[in-house]
Amino acid sequence: MASSADRVIAVLRAGHDDLAAKVAGFSPDDLARPSGCADWDVSQVLSHLGSGAEINLATLEAGITGGAAPDDEFNKGVWAKWDNASREERAAWVVTANDNLVKRYESLDDQQREAVRVPFAWMPAPVDVAAAGIMRLSEFALHAWDVDVAFDPAATVDAAAAPLLLAQTAYMFGWIAKPERLDGRTATLAVELTDQPESFGLALGPEIALTEVPVSPDGTLRLPAEAWLRLVTGRLKPEHTTPPVKIDGPLTLDDLRRVFPGF
Repeated sequence: MASSADRVIAVLRAGHDDLAAKVAGFSPDDLARPSGCADWDVSQVLSHLGSGAEINLATLEAGITGGAAPDDEFNKGVWAKWDNASREERAAWVVTANDNLVKRYESLDDQQREAVRVPFAWMPAPVDVAAAGIMRLSEFALHAWDVDVAFDPAATVDAAAAPLLLAQTAYMFGWIAKPERLDGRTATLAVELTDQPESFGLALGPEIALTEVPVSPDGTLRLPAEAWLRLVTGRLKPEHTTPPVKIDGPLTLDDLRRVFPGF
């Protein structure tokens, strides 16, 4: 039976191969297109993915060897290299950098996938390989969408990645949610995912949090898993609301968009 790490690594590989095939066909004009990430063109999203791959690889190596997580100076050096690269260099480098990261994950044997603990400088304790892979997948899948939507306004987040990332959203609310934009209103919504056997509650008030499914919700939000991910990361904009999304109760979809403006 495939482990959690196995599943994440397989999705990282499939996502990489898909992105690499697309990047191979990009023209200079394609790389200059506005992306789904505010103020970034396509090449800048590729730069972010590439620099992230290099930093994640160094972090994974630290876990494998028992070393320290890369520090800020290391990260700044990586970011500077990619920031100063041309659009064409970013497109070429991201394929190599991300492939190197995925290959290193793939090289881990079963024992390593269970035993290795990966240190992140910003986390209180190292995490297992599956959790490290999920964090990279969250970054990769959302920014791959930022690239895809530059060419297809109906683009969706990778269907294989979306179910693996659902549990991550609750940990992101502390820095991506803006409860002050509710102007003092409160509500608890029942969230029903239309393509996954999963439901939960969304408490909206001075703090934004996921809860158990409420017995008497103020309203209901029904949408696919990938649309939920895009909503809470600011990527379910009116021009990109391609899946069926239904909401009833005291809040509108635009209210939720304001609470989750994105990054």
